[in-house]
Amino acid sequence: MSRIETLEQLRTHYKAVSPRAAQKVLARLDRHCRSFIALSPFVMLATSSAAGAMDVTPRGDHPGFVAVDDDTTLLLPDRPGNNRLDSLTNLLENPGVGLLFLIPGVDETLRINGTAEIHVDPDLRARFAVGGKVPTSVLKVSVREAYLHCAKAFMRSQLWDPAAQVERTVLPTLGEMLKDQIGLAEAESQEAMLVRLKEAMY
Repeated sequence: MSRIETLEQLRTHYKAVSPRAAQKVLARLDRHCRSFIALSPFVMLATSSAAGAMDVTPRGDHPGFVAVDDDTTLLLPDRPGNNRLDSLTNLLENPGVGLLFLIPGVDETLRINGTAEIHVDPDLRARFAVGGKVPTSVLKVSVREAYLHCAKAFMRSQLWDPAAQVERTVLPTLGEMLKDQIGLAEAESQEAMLVRLKEAMY
């Protein structure tokens, strides 16, 4: 197996980038980006530590939960999670972020790259309250690049095709998997886990 080590070597193995793909990157959010974000209930947030340790975390809520503050600024509330704080810790060391927005049933995605800051201002957090509960913090993302990504990956994976959906019972429950992985004395049932998670959504 030959290893690619230079950009010149890499480019010899791929076709030239198409003019459309090269030109589609925007420096600000246009009406199409805004519309996509308003319809999206799910985004993947990628961060990296100063040492290069990577993390990608899913963030989900009602459609449009990520707010467009202006043409180059997004606001992303941080809802309750596992409190590992992997992404937020990375941002303290390296503000660079990548966002991938998804819309159920839509094969295209929206990619945004930029930098992020962690804010805990009470008035800002209050803007994202749900049922009287505010997020612990809000990420303020400064957009550097925004562009729509084609549908090929979703077409190949058939991600939204009901016929391709996998029954949850194909896998052990999360409780059973964690019991095996970290030696828990008892496996939490799927039913108990769902009740616990629903009670801590916000």
